[in-house]
Amino acid sequence: MYTRVRRKKVAEINVVPYIDVMLVLLIIFMVTAPLITQGVKVELPKADAEPLSKDSKPPLVASVNAKGEYFLAVGANKNEPMSADEVAAVVKAHLAKAPDTPVVVNGDGAVSYDAVIQLMVILQKQAGVPSVGLMTDSPEK
Repeated sequence: MYTRVRRKKVAEINVVPYIDVMLVLLIIFMVTAPLITQGVKVELPKADAEPLSKDSKPPLVASVNAKGEYFLAVGANKNEPMSADEVAAVVKAHLAKAPDTPVVVNGDGAVSYDAVIQLMVILQKQAGVPSVGLMTDSPEK
């Protein structure tokens, strides 16, 4: 007599839809990431300067707009004006957690030199930042 050999059923998970979803998410994050980096609209001065190295930590960006208002790119308050004391307190708290975070000033090109210097003094004297950098745009733009 002839006996049938029963094959075991093979169950495989189809991963192609998951790969499609991951690629769509990757594209979404790649498109939205550059839009998130600068929260406050300022016109940076033009200068030849070396960019931050890609392997360094993301900097803490303190901004001063054309009206002389202070902003800080930390947490949820990226677009809300802050007082000088609030800027100093938030930066001091952030640097207590991550002391090697670079701090840069994002000063509008139309703002007075005095306003940028005042922000740098706040960062160094009140917040205890050891060194402060200045953000600029490259002249090619």
